[in-house]
Amino acid sequence: MFTIKKRQLLAVSFALIMAFAAENKAFAQQAGIYDELEFKMPEVKEPRFSDYKVNIEFFGAESGGVVKNTRAFANAIDHVSEKGGGTVVIPRGMWLTGPITLKSNVELHAEEGALVIFSDDFSDYPLVKTSFEGLNTYRCMSPINGRNLENIAITGKGIFDGNGDAWRPVKKGKMTESQWKRKVQSGGMLSDDGKVWYPSGKSKKRDNKGNFNVPDFKSREEFETVKDYLRPVMLSLVGCKKVLLDGPTFQNSPAWNLHPLMCEDLTVRNLTVRNPWYSQNGDGLDLESCKNVVIYNNSFDVGDDAICFKSGKNKDGRDRGIPTENMIVTNNTVYHGHGGFVIGSEMSGGVKNVHVSNCTFIGTDVGLRFKSTRGRGGVVENIYISDIDMKDIPTEAIRFNMFYGGNSPLLEEDQEAETESRDENPVPVTEETPAFRNIYMKNITVVNSETAAFFMGLPEMKLKNVHLENAYLETKKGITAIDTDGLSLKNVTIANEDGVPLSIYNGRNIELKSLKTAKTHKPLLKIAGRENAVISIEASDITADRISYGNDEAKKAVRFKK
Repeated sequence: MFTIKKRQLLAVSFALIMAFAAENKAFAQQAGIYDELEFKMPEVKEPRFSDYKVNIEFFGAESGGVVKNTRAFANAIDHVSEKGGGTVVIPRGMWLTGPITLKSNVELHAEEGALVIFSDDFSDYPLVKTSFEGLNTYRCMSPINGRNLENIAITGKGIFDGNGDAWRPVKKGKMTESQWKRKVQSGGMLSDDGKVWYPSGKSKKRDNKGNFNVPDFKSREEFETVKDYLRPVMLSLVGCKKVLLDGPTFQNSPAWNLHPLMCEDLTVRNLTVRNPWYSQNGDGLDLESCKNVVIYNNSFDVGDDAICFKSGKNKDGRDRGIPTENMIVTNNTVYHGHGGFVIGSEMSGGVKNVHVSNCTFIGTDVGLRFKSTRGRGGVVENIYISDIDMKDIPTEAIRFNMFYGGNSPLLEEDQEAETESRDENPVPVTEETPAFRNIYMKNITVVNSETAAFFMGLPEMKLKNVHLENAYLETKKGITAIDTDGLSLKNVTIANEDGVPLSIYNGRNIELKSLKTAKTHKPLLKIAGRENAVISIEASDITADRISYGNDEAKKAVRFKK
């Protein structure tokens, strides 16, 4: 009897020691992450699990990538859940499976060398009610999914492969000759002109009706007619609390890679997130209407936006009314992607209290990207970004575009905008008007890139109080600011090769302090539009004789401070 009790005591003691060590490790990883935060935010709660563990092989799983192990995964997760929680271990090997549905108090741990390959059999993924691109809709079930769960985790150094190549249409021009040949030989269908591959007739049928990712259908039966077109996000977590994603590689997703929706207390760390550069909707991490989140020590190389914050689209997003808030993003690296750190364009529920720091963007299409358009509504505010390094950015290092997918403002004849169509008529402010305000960026370094920055608000709702401080911008083109109010550039060096270092169109309450340029350009500052007011210049390279004015009103707006 004494021996049994002693063993029990030793087991309990060991479990407590391991739990304490794990807790200390997690604390060490987050040490300092809340230091000097610009807003009040509770510490993110991490999940905890009992030391009960099972191996998927105990439930009949077979490695090799041939046998489908959907039932083995489900039985293992169900078993651990019924035991009150613990860990399901995926050992080294290739494991083919259909969708994996998570449960509360269960950790899914993929050991190093484990490769989970999701089936390319579309019948494994039934239609489910969900949200995609901010709209309530039907999509195919996600390869990894969970709804209204608490205390869950996906950990380890294994790989989850969504088999997205089987789902995504792809254009011939985006592949090498040998890649295209293999793709055509794999099955599927080609477009009438032979330039686009589709996985099936259902996929082609929908795409031929227009490239809209969320069909305007009313019934499930209508969605079933184009089911193969409704590509799932790889990881869908809806309404979950105390979530940990730590360690694995997530790659080759059918649509977005990781999509936490309306989740709270989420930790995302030490992940590798990958998609082919040409993957349609191949986002990395899309957090939508989430609260209290930390994202750190991750690497992204994807086909669309890398780290993106959203909160619903148009009326669906406004009716939901849940902002994305209390977010920390630090120590992440982004390679290819449409945007490194992104807010929008679906931000109708609002985004606020965001800290982004110590991130590196290499070859990313746009570094810091903010996008919206009329019809969204919502407020984006209290965004703090610091210590960002960017290299080889092929477009803008910083881009604010409030005309995403729509008409740009009517500019002077020699000004440029992102879109060809121009908007001439005044538009009233309504609940559908998006607002971006109180956004602070400092310690920004950009080298060998195309354009320093592009700020474009709406004529009826200008970008409000956007600050850029302590920045070195080595680019071909300089900064353009359109419809801004309270734009502040302090201790900013614009080392552009071509054109005017700084162009302002309809700017109000602009502050230019300690602004440096290459000085070889003339003019250094160009001001156009008929709604300029109070453009303050202090201790800068810009002098009165280096300014070009589009009209007398623009000239009257300038104030030099000594």
